[in-house]
Amino acid sequence: MTFDTFLASIQPGGSPPSGLSRELEALWHTRAGHWEKAHDIAQDIPSATGSWIHGLLHAIEGDLGNSGYWYHRADQPPIRRGEIDGEWERIVRALLPG
Repeated sequence: MTFDTFLASIQPGGSPPSGLSRELEALWHTRAGHWEKAHDIAQDIPSATGSWIHGLLHAIEGDLGNSGYWYHRADQPPIRRGEIDGEWERIVRALLPG
């Protein structure tokens, strides 16, 4: 799957494509506007990548302090409010093969 096909799969009222990793599923729900679903998935991913996504979600929520905590756990630099869209893309691209 390419970034463009992943992005195109996000449709209002749609479902994530089958076979996505939990990380990409959380990011799919993030872009689809399902914050709670994305958060539920991310908080159950016990890895640095799960923490990275969790940090992004708290930035989206507007809780930059909590976001910074999760970014620190992910060993990533914290982001500012204006960097959210670019950060979502950066994480998705890091997780997609090739």
